[in-house]
Amino acid sequence: MLCCMPGVAFVPALLVSWSSAAFIISYVIAVLAGHVEPLVPYISDTGTKPPESGIFGFMINISALLAVITMCIRYLLIEKQNESSHFVGSSCNMFSLCIGLMGCTGMGIVATFQELAVPSVHDIGALVAFGSGVVYITLQSIISYKSCPQWNTYFVCHIRMAISVISCVAFIPMIVFASRISMTKIDWTPGEKDYTYHLLSAICEWTVAFGFIFFFLTFIRDFQ
Repeated sequence: MLCCMPGVAFVPALLVSWSSAAFIISYVIAVLAGHVEPLVPYISDTGTKPPESGIFGFMINISALLAVITMCIRYLLIEKQNESSHFVGSSCNMFSLCIGLMGCTGMGIVATFQELAVPSVHDIGALVAFGSGVVYITLQSIISYKSCPQWNTYFVCHIRMAISVISCVAFIPMIVFASRISMTKIDWTPGEKDYTYHLLSAICEWTVAFGFIFFFLTFIRDFQ
């Protein structure tokens, strides 16, 4: 199916499918191995212990590379469209790209420095990845509106902005609840200290992560 897509639409399609597989495969292996509880663990919890840690690190690094390629193509696409329409400043487009690349760097840090091995570095990487990602999709939503109606439909713009808003709303409690957790562990069980904070923060984390995936899914039509 990917080979039949015109233009470079296969790039965001591959990013979405690969990233989804990375999250799901690591989760399934971690649960089956008894390393995490099935009820909404942190994404990083599903890639902390072997054998899932190796799979998680490898696949997330590939996802970061695919995200870099997708963002660069998006930047070039907007620059090309902007030559005739002049709907956004080149500096704004470049700033959006730089923010996106910061997020990809954060993904690489998360994949390389595991949660229990180097928790402080891992947490910084996760904060950069999620924070920069939220800013990037918000900027891209704004740019999409500016390119209407010539280069985008308002329906697609509304979808992108809705995903951005949901991701922004989920990102804030994700950080707040995570900051209330007083211990670093992956084998959480209901009823123990800080479990509620962990559960709420993990739900928000999965919401933001799949918000990114659904957002990049909307790029497929543009890349055709």
